[in-house]
Amino acid sequence: MADLLETSASSITHLPEKTGLQVKWSRLAVYAVLLGFAAAYLTPLVVVILNSVRSAQDIGQNGVINLPKTLELHNFVAAWGEFCIAQHCSGIRPYMLNSLMMAIPATILSTLLGAACGYSIALWRFRGDTWVFGVLTLGVFLPEQMKLVPWVLVLRELGLSNTIAGLVLVHVVQGISFATLFCRNYYVNIPQELMKAAKIDGAGYFRIFWRIVLPLSPPILIVTIIWQFTGIWNEYLYGVVFTSGENQPITAALIALAAGVSEAPQYGIQSAAVLLAAAPTLLVYLVGGKYFMRGLTAGAVK
Repeated sequence: MADLLETSASSITHLPEKTGLQVKWSRLAVYAVLLGFAAAYLTPLVVVILNSVRSAQDIGQNGVINLPKTLELHNFVAAWGEFCIAQHCSGIRPYMLNSLMMAIPATILSTLLGAACGYSIALWRFRGDTWVFGVLTLGVFLPEQMKLVPWVLVLRELGLSNTIAGLVLVHVVQGISFATLFCRNYYVNIPQELMKAAKIDGAGYFRIFWRIVLPLSPPILIVTIIWQFTGIWNEYLYGVVFTSGENQPITAALIALAAGVSEAPQYGIQSAAVLLAAAPTLLVYLVGGKYFMRGLTAGAVK
């Protein structure tokens, strides 16, 4: 046995080591593969950006995938307020406003309600709290198609069919599951001593939440706000099913814009409209993106 162990140890110590040149070529191979994936992923975005500053004549003569001969910035002006979508020649401006009126209040309300639910489940333990948490988070895994008929019935009974307020209600309720999941996993790492000290000082449920828990919550609240705003803004199915005409959000309007141009497709204006529609979510990530991963992993290791 001793001879066997000695032989194994000697074989391990004599394993061939990679030279500096081999390590360099290995890294270059990894970088080449990553760059290839990045190029494949970013190619559609680059095509959209280039087409947004090309004229219809340029695209018709030289194809969709080509460099612009001249810069056509009027595409953005036309997409914003002149182009006709579903017989309404007002561009994407009213639909962008619809999305803002839907996404901002739905994000704020769902985040606050999710924070309150996560706080209750994590720091105010009660009988059956794990079951309540399981039922709440079940909404994360249910497909959206399962919820269409129930939501149609609810909105009809409340008189909110084909309204922005109806979409706000849908996204608030839908977003509570994600917000509760994020906040609960963050709040379980708050020391219980803070809670006990606050209770001894006479603080109640809501005072502890506003004075102690919320001031400790910016990392996870930023994550939840970015997640919720992006998901609500980019959501398409509910916008198409529950609204129509001038009450639709921007995602539904973009599909109507693409479908409404049959004889002479205006790829330049459509590309400009896509970039304008994506601007709010890009702005959110540019402003708060550096806090996203920091907040997402905060509290992951106790």
